[in-house]
Amino acid sequence: MSDVEQHTVKKSKQHRKDKPWDTDDIDHNATFFSWKLDPFQPSDNKAGAFAEESSFATLFPKYREKYLREVWNGVTRALDSHGVACTLDLVHGSMSVRTTRKTYDPYIILKARDMIKLLARGVAITQAVKILDDAMACDIIKIGNLVRNKERYVKRRQRIIGPDGSTLKAIELLTGCYVLVQGSTVSVMGPYKSLKEVRRIVLDCMKNIHPIYRIKELMIKRELAKDPKLANESWDRFLPQFRKRHLKTSEKTARKNEAITRKEEARKAAGLDTEGEASKKEKPKKKVYTPFPPPQQPRKVDLQLESGEYFLKQSEKAAREEAKRKQKQAETAAQRQAERAEAFVAPAEHVAPTVQEKLSRKRRAHETDDKALDESGDDKARKKKKKQKQEA
Repeated sequence: MSDVEQHTVKKSKQHRKDKPWDTDDIDHNATFFSWKLDPFQPSDNKAGAFAEESSFATLFPKYREKYLREVWNGVTRALDSHGVACTLDLVHGSMSVRTTRKTYDPYIILKARDMIKLLARGVAITQAVKILDDAMACDIIKIGNLVRNKERYVKRRQRIIGPDGSTLKAIELLTGCYVLVQGSTVSVMGPYKSLKEVRRIVLDCMKNIHPIYRIKELMIKRELAKDPKLANESWDRFLPQFRKRHLKTSEKTARKNEAITRKEEARKAAGLDTEGEASKKEKPKKKVYTPFPPPQQPRKVDLQLESGEYFLKQSEKAAREEAKRKQKQAETAAQRQAERAEAFVAPAEHVAPTVQEKLSRKRRAHETDDKALDESGDDKARKKKKKQKQEA
């Protein structure tokens, strides 16, 4: 580094040096995004046998007893290769693991503990054995106490699985994890970074956020990771922004205030007065000035004194209140009875006119015509009309 460069470097970073040996051709582990971790061999344990024994135990449900008895020989063989002893107690319903004199890896006892936990939660032996690898981790997510309503809990837990297990398969493919939904827990096996993603999906699903939203994000992120140009950029502009449809009252108020603020800013940008300024410009109406304070309103006791109710006995007051209540009840009952009776009132019927009514109607029509002709003084028309009547 030159003298000029040394002056420009911050004080907190002045001791940092270039690492010419940290290049892309070094063997990296894709799981941890760091240097490759070599397996722990017996030769790496310089101190020899452990000074004290470490042990872990876990309980298992009754329905797992038959399966565990069948596969326990395979569990014993898998742990013996690492120098760990295991015990299956069918009386108390528990499994335990402990270190022995042959144990050389100090961390393997924690891996063995995770293995018996997974076996107790319903994971198959062929999958549970993979936890003994250094690149594999596990997480048991408890979802039983996240939702109070039983039906709602079952419905949201089923969303994690999806129709014919399609959602669960998509999560496994995108995260590279093994996921098992069993009872009130979700067992996950995979790399550490993927475990965080799966835990986020599961907990959000129990909070009524559908897994498909997180799956879409993971698919977009996987495609963006293929582009080296976007390695040092923020991906927020590419990720979908999902908004809630059912909002709380406080959230609705906040959104309403945001909309009002945006509207005022737009009016300012256009050179118009905002609604607040327009309301300020309107002059308020002047009140009539009076030097006296407003008259005091009568209290409840004053009204009772005026009506004489104040001097009544408690029983008389109760009787008066009861009478008022019954009167109001009777009025309401009468009103409702009248409303019900309206449905039984027969509608007005239109009856066909009889022969006599038709004749009288015709007679009245002819008489009105004759009167009209008489008034007009048209003699010819009157004679013609009379002739028609005689012929009829």
